Amino acid sequence: MFCKKFGRLAFGLLAESTYRCPFILKVSSDGRSVRSLCSWTVWHHRQRNQLSNGLPHTNVRTVSQTTLDPAEVRKFQAMASKWWDLQGEFAALHAMNDLRVPFVRDNLLNIHGMRQSGKPLAGLRILDVGCGGGVLSEPLGRIGADVLGIDPVEDSVRTAEMHSSYDPDLRERVRYQACTLEELAEDEAEGFDAVVASEVVEHLADLDTFASCCQQVLKPGGSLFITTINKTSLSYVLGIVAAEQLLRIVPSGTHDWEKFISPEDLERLLEPFGFCVEAIRGMMYNPLTGAWDWQQSTAINYALHAIKRIEEPQPDRVWAESENLDEPRQATSYS
Repeated sequence: MFCKKFGRLAFGLLAESTYRCPFILKVSSDGRSVRSLCSWTVWHHRQRNQLSNGLPHTNVRTVSQTTLDPAEVRKFQAMASKWWDLQGEFAALHAMNDLRVPFVRDNLLNIHGMRQSGKPLAGLRILDVGCGGGVLSEPLGRIGADVLGIDPVEDSVRTAEMHSSYDPDLRERVRYQACTLEELAEDEAEGFDAVVASEVVEHLADLDTFASCCQQVLKPGGSLFITTINKTSLSYVLGIVAAEQLLRIVPSGTHDWEKFISPEDLERLLEPFGFCVEAIRGMMYNPLTGAWDWQQSTAINYALHAIKRIEEPQPDRVWAESENLDEPRQATSYS
């Protein structure tokens, strides 16, 4: 009975936040998400004024030149054997695949087109950052992608390798490596068509290093997919107080509200590294049904798709080169 009452309360709060925070994306006639005329600045001020409720708003991030947070590593080390317990701590993460796999698939198909019937992502190389036990890597491999999952927790990587070994269809498509993103970036310049970081950025030590490394490993025009938690009072109440302390959906201490990031701050973070945000969609977990749904509001969870810009020739450089072509060339002297 308590769970049902809390569920009704949660959806009531979400409905109120949706009314206050208008949807920032529209759906075009062909089904793709496009930007509305509502600017990030206007939406940000509405969000901060109406959802803060006394909670401090800060954009300060420490720069550590590494994405690795030792405290987070210890936290997930303790849960490394539980990734494939469908009724355990990661049950909500498994359920999220119903949204995040189609989100990745459909956006990549909009860019690359259908590759192979039954294996729509065949020929595309995807990096799954913070792969854990391979909960997302495996379904991406099953729809044809060549997936490399990386995670700094070696025991989680061993769990992922063992689980995928049971499926012959994954043996050649999905592989894992125990390392950090910055370690991989040294050897994989422009090696991936897409990078996925799902429920990861809220556990990283330095988001600037993360964005820089994603830019480094992605091919020009490559896609970056992120799912994470917004930094609002509602996300604190539902994502930490309710999910961790009351309903025990995830273990207590899994999240730190100070490390959450809002959509507009994440977009501002990515832009200097050459990313253009294409779509943002709100998500909501229903503890009564154990299912995720897309929502207009991004006040709690959200998914983001950004594209690495393709560098265009600089006008000044093109003009200078064209001028040089017009000049008569001097005969080469062989004396």
